[in-house]
Amino acid sequence: MALEKIMDIAGTALNAQLVRLNTTATNLANSSVVASSEEAAYKSKKPVFSSIVEDIMGDYAGLEGGVKVDEIVTSGVSAKQIYDPGNPFADENGYVWGSNVNTVEEMIEMLDASRNYQNNVQIIATTKELMMRTLEITKV
Repeated sequence: MALEKIMDIAGTALNAQLVRLNTTATNLANSSVVASSEEAAYKSKKPVFSSIVEDIMGDYAGLEGGVKVDEIVTSGVSAKQIYDPGNPFADENGYVWGSNVNTVEEMIEMLDASRNYQNNVQIIATTKELMMRTLEITKV
């Protein structure tokens, strides 16, 4: 496999992990948001990834592998009902609906995505170093 292909594959992984980090940041930003109904309450989101294989064409033509973001799905976990009669969004019984975001899970997700991103940056740096060494060898 050519070194350029390695950089292409690592680039797709960087893009996927960036989407994952952005989604997690959005979830954390909305973790304390309340709404007047369960339907209006913020629901956490997660990206869904899939492999890019040789025979896939379109935007990924020429790649021998990698990862792409298929979609971003909304969690099916129901929102939390919170008793807060002083809140302007409270219903006649004094309840508001909070997001279903679990901040501990989101922080773990962020750490994992960050580490994956760093690993792929290291892959690109190592590949670049190998390319530079190859050029040095060819100099006479």
